[in-house]
Amino acid sequence: MAIRSDSERGDNRGALGEPRWRKRVRRIGQLLLVAGLLASPWWGRMLLQQLDFFRVRRVVIEGARYASPDEIVSQLRVDTMASIWDDVSPLVTRVKEHPQVRDVRIARRLPGTLVVRVTENLPVALVKSAQGLVVTDAAGGSLPVDPTRIDVDLPVLATRDTLLLRLLAEVRAETPSLFARVSEARRGAHGDVVLVLNEYRVLALADVTAARLAELLTVERDLARRALLVAELDLRFRDQVVARLP
Repeated sequence: MAIRSDSERGDNRGALGEPRWRKRVRRIGQLLLVAGLLASPWWGRMLLQQLDFFRVRRVVIEGARYASPDEIVSQLRVDTMASIWDDVSPLVTRVKEHPQVRDVRIARRLPGTLVVRVTENLPVALVKSAQGLVVTDAAGGSLPVDPTRIDVDLPVLATRDTLLLRLLAEVRAETPSLFARVSEARRGAHGDVVLVLNEYRVLALADVTAARLAELLTVERDLARRALLVAELDLRFRDQVVARLP
């Protein structure tokens, strides 16, 4: 069973020795036949399931960035005699068992292709452990991502702090340019949030939001206009950002 990537492109050329119009007419006839059988009572789908023409011959994996397509196909465990008209709910259940997968949708592409669209649990941090750095999602779960194999430039956390993980996930979703600059996240002495960016440190209250952190970008532009370097930006004061210079 072949696997094609998200960038799969079909071949628009006609079959060798066959006029393009004839191929299109045959294709339309096949679609009309399928539509007629699907509109029939339950026996229509059963008949389609018995036809070798609709056996699963190819699986296309879409949306997989951190999980490999081979892992997803292995998770599917599609029988070689399976039809694309078989119930796909067992396949969905199997793929969702993969720790990297948050959601999955499976579509059919005639005559024999299953299109598996995966939504992944995105990694938000590297958490220190006895075994080294572990790639972790927003809920604190370990993800099967090998940092030595896949480039994951993520903030480092000393512990699985769920507050920090959720905050980082929100920042990644709402202000990815800021997230990309966070090298470390930790708690301060009084439970405050400390973010270490490439250029400076950020202090914030424990209930800081991603929207509040996005205000840093406006402050940065103002400081750049004044040609000022900053060592620390403090967001712990209501409606203010305190800049501490080197």
